[in-house]
Amino acid sequence: MNQDQLKQAVAQAAVDFIHPRLDAKSIVGVGTGSTANCFIDALAKIRHDFDGAVASSEATAARLKSHGIPVYDLNSVPELEFYVDGADEADAHLQLVKGGGGALTREKIVAAVAKTFVCIADQSKLVERLGGYPLPVEVLPMARSHVARELVKLGGDPVYREGFVTDNGNVILDVHNLLVGDAVALEQRINNIVGVVTNGLFAARPADLLLLGTAEGVRSLQR
Repeated sequence: MNQDQLKQAVAQAAVDFIHPRLDAKSIVGVGTGSTANCFIDALAKIRHDFDGAVASSEATAARLKSHGIPVYDLNSVPELEFYVDGADEADAHLQLVKGGGGALTREKIVAAVAKTFVCIADQSKLVERLGGYPLPVEVLPMARSHVARELVKLGGDPVYREGFVTDNGNVILDVHNLLVGDAVALEQRINNIVGVVTNGLFAARPADLLLLGTAEGVRSLQR
């Protein structure tokens, strides 16, 4: 199977996992990116079996609505049973690097609310150690240079994502060559830099279930 087929396979596996656990009042958290888009398309087939969704980006909200799936503001939702999203990297502890699409802050918020975080990815995203993929850091625009200098002190090589503005009106620094040892500690340390909104390490709140698309089928990893 090619990469698109692997994404479609894990997206369907995620729907198969959550479907029996949904009811007419259920609201599903949905991530952002190409794999999440495959999930949305698969989710649309069962849209009459749950209430609606919370979107982690404007693009995701638009895709959900195009399928006739109601989209709710997170503040109006009392609870969220599932959050389903992709990842740029994942390790055996189900800690992730996310944010290649620039929606990391809203993704992290929705993941924090959800009882179960299901990550869907193709097998190439599973790594022994996080850090091969540049770590996105969402930053308030006026703090960009200050944050970049602090990230250099941590051993990283921050690169301004030219021409990109997040849904929150902020900018992104993609940090290359950053060694990730203790991912939870590094996530907190970066978040403590003044001017940082959040970073793409999902370690303090990792995934609960990782569905990996492989040539042999979908592989499941759980914490």
